[in-house]
Amino acid sequence: MNATAQDVPNAPVFEVSDPVDEFGQDGGKFYRCYDALADEIDEDMVTGLKEQLDGMLIFAGLFAGVNTAFLALTLPLLSADPSDDISALLAQNNAILIHVATGRNDSIPTNSRLPSTEFSPARDIFAVNALFSLSLAFAIISSFLAVLGRQWLVYYRKRSGGGSDRQRWEQLKRFLGAERWQLEPILDDVLPSLLQIGLIIFCASLILYLRHLSPAISWIVGIPMYVGLAIFVGSALCTVWDKFCPFQSPLSHILFWSARAVPSAVKRIKALEWRKPSEGFSIKRWVDTLSQGREGESPDSLQVIALQRAICTSDDPATLLNATANIFGIMKVSRMEQLWSDRGFQERFIDQFQNSYSRMLQLRGHKDVSTAASSCRIYSAAAAHIVIFTPNRINSDPALATAGFLDLFNSKHALIGIAPV
Repeated sequence: MNATAQDVPNAPVFEVSDPVDEFGQDGGKFYRCYDALADEIDEDMVTGLKEQLDGMLIFAGLFAGVNTAFLALTLPLLSADPSDDISALLAQNNAILIHVATGRNDSIPTNSRLPSTEFSPARDIFAVNALFSLSLAFAIISSFLAVLGRQWLVYYRKRSGGGSDRQRWEQLKRFLGAERWQLEPILDDVLPSLLQIGLIIFCASLILYLRHLSPAISWIVGIPMYVGLAIFVGSALCTVWDKFCPFQSPLSHILFWSARAVPSAVKRIKALEWRKPSEGFSIKRWVDTLSQGREGESPDSLQVIALQRAICTSDDPATLLNATANIFGIMKVSRMEQLWSDRGFQERFIDQFQNSYSRMLQLRGHKDVSTAASSCRIYSAAAAHIVIFTPNRINSDPALATAGFLDLFNSKHALIGIAPV
């Protein structure tokens, strides 16, 4: 059966926007699409992180309870048992009574030193309690940070007054701040890692405690734990080789990041020109920088970031077309270079530029050639606008030369009515 439809019933109704003279001056079409997209992205992230934090809080509470129960068993082993002193004193008292009852005149052997004065805990018991306590500390820290993370998410989604425009840009600044300070990796990877480290330490301390009681039991319990740990580490290593491996975990993310970030970080460190501390750092300069705070993004820069976010993340044709129409509102070379410097935006725009006509025919049906041509025309005109404002970057970029960006633009120049470049 041929899967290509000649006509698409109930095709979505939308119109191809005309190029704008000023960013956002398209009757609010782009801003409506962007607000819906940004709200969907933020809501998905916040909902997923909240669910994970809730699960962490429940597990950390149960884990802390189990850990505390074992500590209640092992902590008394660090100090002398008072009953030993009582037994020693009772034994001496009985010896005196027997001596008096039998009428013996010889001296009574007594030991003035009690067992508690000579007590010293076993070395493995000290290690067991140290590991159990450390594991409990990890569980408590994880719980505290999970509660703190929920507060961060509440602030992230908190709305302020001042109209839709102010809320839009303020929320975008919060999104950029969350990306800049790695909010999602911290809540998604670091916090679960702390809890998993605490669980591994607990298993190690449990095996040591069982070995103190009975080596045979420690082997019976330890072998399944060793196998589980090997599966956990092996599944994480699989993701380093295949990033689409389904066995994702905080450890796999750390290994994946380390395998790719450490070599480049070493090269950058070697390339640095080290200066004396007095030349590059001073307390007064640090205090002044901290008191002034970080300089925020300019409105023009926020508009460029909104365009990048819409085109790179949206699959809605109307959103993509409205965003493309607003590329014409960027009239500064510096902002156009900021837009085009993002590799993800380049790949996404070139893909839409190459396939806009065929995708629109597939979406609208092969009879709606006019809409497909209008879609191709707006992408081609936007490409011409980008070429005009960033000619040096496009000509010098080997990736774009490989992609044949200029060749594709020249092949479609008839659609937009300009001369090829």
